[in-house]
Amino acid sequence: MVIFKEAAQLRNFLNIKVENNFNIGFIPTMGALHSGHISLINNARNEGMFTVCSIFLNPTQFNDKKDYEKYPVSTDADIEMLLQAGCDVLFLPSVDEMYPDGTDKMKTYDFGYLDTILEGANRPGHFKGVGQIVGRLLDIVRPHSLYLGQKDYQQCMVIKKLKEILGLSALNIVISPTLREQDGLAMSSRNRRLTEPQRALAALLYQCLISIQTKKTAGDFSIVQKECNDLLTAKGFITEYVALADANDLRLLNNYENNTPMVALIAARIGEIRLIDNILLQ
Repeated sequence: MVIFKEAAQLRNFLNIKVENNFNIGFIPTMGALHSGHISLINNARNEGMFTVCSIFLNPTQFNDKKDYEKYPVSTDADIEMLLQAGCDVLFLPSVDEMYPDGTDKMKTYDFGYLDTILEGANRPGHFKGVGQIVGRLLDIVRPHSLYLGQKDYQQCMVIKKLKEILGLSALNIVISPTLREQDGLAMSSRNRRLTEPQRALAALLYQCLISIQTKKTAGDFSIVQKECNDLLTAKGFITEYVALADANDLRLLNNYENNTPMVALIAARIGEIRLIDNILLQ
């Protein structure tokens, strides 16, 4: 695995690969890697891609400075995981490398409705930062395929919108199912910060999503929504949202629409840790 810290050097290296008919598969991460990230590397390799992974803890997508400061960093262990997975290239830039003119001078994008609901409403400025860094990374790496995880469902939709804004019609976006622990908890770098008692409760989010899925035939989302809110509150969570949306455009739904592809989404805090999850309703 080749490690680059400078964008220009990486770009020159990848230009040569493309000239030699390699297809670039890109997996952007913020580090603290887990099996979910590695599954994206594996997916790219299985599709014959020359795999490029980035590790960059992006300050502009954290609306809470304390969350940024406490985000787990494990670069040495991450590098070892990527080596074991057979990743071809790691891009490991500094903040100055990614924002050479400062974060305030970086171009921003308008994601419209997607930036006003759920994660956008609860984390002001978050998707502005996501757009900044993903736009910059795509310009550097110029991948043929971009590999993302479904756990960040709304972020995936924002990145699809960014693709449209940037006119990257040839870019293939591959969204892989969320990987879960044995009790259903979605794999996440933030899970490392959970205390043992918190970890024991964390899978309740997934249980709520399963409940939303199984009760869709009853046709009244508000009842199961209240049940989920009450359960999480009783167990010490602060719930930010339990929502149902059109899976295609994230239009929020007041009730089940069984002729519409739907996604259930949830976000809640336990102590200082904020957890999110979602499930596509079958």
